Amino acid sequence: MSVDPMDYARLREIAGLLSPVPGIGKIEIADGAIVLTLPPVDRHESAVAHIARQLNTQLPRTHPGRIARAGADLEDAARGRRRTPDLVVCAEAASESAGPALLPHEVLLVVEVVSAADPKTDHHDKVRDYAAMGIPLYLLVDPRKGTGIVHDEPGCTSRKEFAFGDTITVGPWTLDTGVLRTYA
Repeated sequence: MSVDPMDYARLREIAGLLSPVPGIGKIEIADGAIVLTLPPVDRHESAVAHIARQLNTQLPRTHPGRIARAGADLEDAARGRRRTPDLVVCAEAASESAGPALLPHEVLLVVEVVSAADPKTDHHDKVRDYAAMGIPLYLLVDPRKGTGIVHDEPGCTSRKEFAFGDTITVGPWTLDTGVLRTYA
């Protein structure tokens, strides 16, 4: 789906004005609207940190020059999408550029840790959006249930479910999900 560039530019401008507002977590653009989320809870951030640590240990061997990092915006203006995944694997140089957001072709993996407040977005909307953007791997971690899903290419159509405690394969990486905790 393409979006009128002027409409998207207006949404980006409005989103930019919202970024300093206290109490707002992520500011994303999807389906012709600005999407605001609440700030994440500690267990959410802990899961992101554990996964990033494991990926960053393996990346020098599998993909030199790439890092796992949190807080990066990911933008596909042609599709009218701006998402802020909990974690991305991208080139370190792209991560340090002065650009406003990463482009989909710069990202190997996105990781989302499901929020307690809005699981539908991570389980449905973001699967659709990341697939449309051409992101090869999408790891969905759900601390509400202690489960997750690895979505693979093509188009996130391959789904491998796991439970916390399993050792999983995400592309070329192996992750120990035994370090993850549920929200309960």
